[in-house]
Amino acid sequence: MSPVIALQPAGCADVPVLRERGQREVFCGLTGIIWLHRKIQDAFFLVVGSRTCAHLLQSAAGVMIFAEPRFATAIIDERDLAGLADANEELDRVVTRLLERRPEIKLLFLVGSCPSEVIKLDLSRAATRLSAQFSPQVRVLNYSGSGIETTFTQGEDACLAALVPQLPASQASAGPDPLMVVGTLADVVEDQFARLFDQLGIPVQFFPPRRASEMPPVGPGTRYLLAQPFLADTARALEARGAQRVAAPFPLGVEGTTAWLQAAAEAFGVSPQRLEQVTAAPRERALSALAKQRVNLAGKSIFFFPDSQLEIPLARFLSREMGMRLTEVGTPYLHRQHLAQEIDWLPAGVQLSEGQHVEQQIDRCRALAPDIVVCGLGLANPLEAQGLTTKWAIELVFTPIQGYEQAADLAELFARPLNRRLRLAA
Repeated sequence: MSPVIALQPAGCADVPVLRERGQREVFCGLTGIIWLHRKIQDAFFLVVGSRTCAHLLQSAAGVMIFAEPRFATAIIDERDLAGLADANEELDRVVTRLLERRPEIKLLFLVGSCPSEVIKLDLSRAATRLSAQFSPQVRVLNYSGSGIETTFTQGEDACLAALVPQLPASQASAGPDPLMVVGTLADVVEDQFARLFDQLGIPVQFFPPRRASEMPPVGPGTRYLLAQPFLADTARALEARGAQRVAAPFPLGVEGTTAWLQAAAEAFGVSPQRLEQVTAAPRERALSALAKQRVNLAGKSIFFFPDSQLEIPLARFLSREMGMRLTEVGTPYLHRQHLAQEIDWLPAGVQLSEGQHVEQQIDRCRALAPDIVVCGLGLANPLEAQGLTTKWAIELVFTPIQGYEQAADLAELFARPLNRRLRLAA
């Protein structure tokens, strides 16, 4: 099998999109802390919010018995809401106590929430003040994780966009700047991609890095490759500093991963023969593993509620590589430029929807009666009670799913609930 894939979009702008505005069912951006705090190992995320915010993070993260998590919540209570306490003084006291207790922290994020935005607490000014106080040992930045207007993966986008102005400027050198892979990847996936890029002869750096001291430089010579489809603000911030995006599908499944690597190879002048040599073995392993899962998924119908912004790349993978039938593919926000190749690879006539009017989408889902529904936790149990098989969308963000070695694991995430339903019906 040749790895060379046609990457140019053809007519994706003509795909009709149903745009809806109404009641939404999504997590807030604070949820992104759960994977970000595991990635940047000397960073800490301090949410300025309510007890509800703290409970959300604890529930999403699970119980961590053997290690202190690198996130916490500075609780806004009744005195703060009533204006009886100076919120900035209280915040300074909490941050000082935190840094005294955790001297290993090198990067501190003040994360805004719905409550802190309601009382108009200026975390940007607080971050500037605290960064001046604790530098150079600790940098303090802020971003909003509020769920008032966003979906949960935009928390990562806001975090990385806040980091971009802090990235060092790239220096002129004899060779090309390293490729910047943008988007949080599990360490095991990052290591696999690093080996593949090394074998291709492409210098690479990952953003975000594993340590705050390893921030990649950026400048007019930087080319970046998105690993996640929900990083519109981060991409805009990188381009404001001169970086150029390498257009590519996203590395989900064999086809997506191959096309993603191919786009990087073409940008760095790597020959198709070299790409074939490097990717042949992992491609064949992935194809063999996917064949076993295709038996469980081929011909099954699937409905995507808008939740994570991963919906379109996932739909492409399930349709083209697993033989599933797409009934509706909903996404919270459709970035046509970043998803051009993905949209072009969807089957003709697929129904795309952007935004959400949850009651109308539930009605459409019931009428279509798909074999499996991908949705948020708030919808899963009610839909299950009505006889539909569901897959939690958030699990697709928490689980390593990118790359060749994870392709079969990704397929199994969809096969598992279908198999469970069969066993229950037996």
